[in-house]
Amino acid sequence: MPNHLHLLLTPAYEIPLERAIQFIKGGFSYRAKRELGFNGPIWQPSFTEHRIKDAEDYAKHREYVVQNPHRAGLARDYPSCSATGRYEVDDAPPALKRTSIDELVSRR
Repeated sequence: MPNHLHLLLTPAYEIPLERAIQFIKGGFSYRAKRELGFNGPIWQPSFTEHRIKDAEDYAKHREYVVQNPHRAGLARDYPSCSATGRYEVDDAPPALKRTSIDELVSRR
């Protein structure tokens, strides 16, 4: 996407999410300035966070991330995006609570 990105990120237990985002933003900004000569602002000062609740929630957000470039009509313009089918998107992390069939049925 030309103006934003989506991440499904599981930081190490001892690293807070905010610190992980700081590493990503800082590392990318440093390299963009050093290697590409980019001098303008790169990131918004904040980020939007959604904590994944269970495997079902993960699957829903995973599908959203994969389909986002398709919905915007940009999948062909960005050969390194997940929507090209050239890359696998991970399944839910093993430690994420699996939603049982009984729970899904009772929600309806």
